Amino acid sequence: MTEFTVGKTVAQSEPQVTVDASSLSPGVHRFKLVVVDDSGHESEPTFLEIVVTDSGRPTAVLDVVNANGQRVEPKIAAGQPVILSGARSSDVAPGRVVEYRFTLVDRS
Repeated sequence: MTEFTVGKTVAQSEPQVTVDASSLSPGVHRFKLVVVDDSGHESEPTFLEIVVTDSGRPTAVLDVVNANGQRVEPKIAAGQPVILSGARSSDVAPGRVVEYRFTLVDRS
């Protein structure tokens, strides 16, 4: 298993890696993959988010979605409305999320 650290690339020749999830705190974690061909050319990056749940507390997940509820990149044009969604938040059964508290926080 591989322990990931934010910002540190794990480079290998195999296409799969097993992540040591014990080092990941509950919440959303974003991974990036770039592949390199035998000529040394790099691909454009692709991204994947995983959610690590907490066994005793609910896990909050915040997304930007379009009018159809599909997740989209969190980039918007100035002056345009944005839909924030906590729909992927969860609790361990039989518990359930009953309230969503959205707050605009300082950028720092």
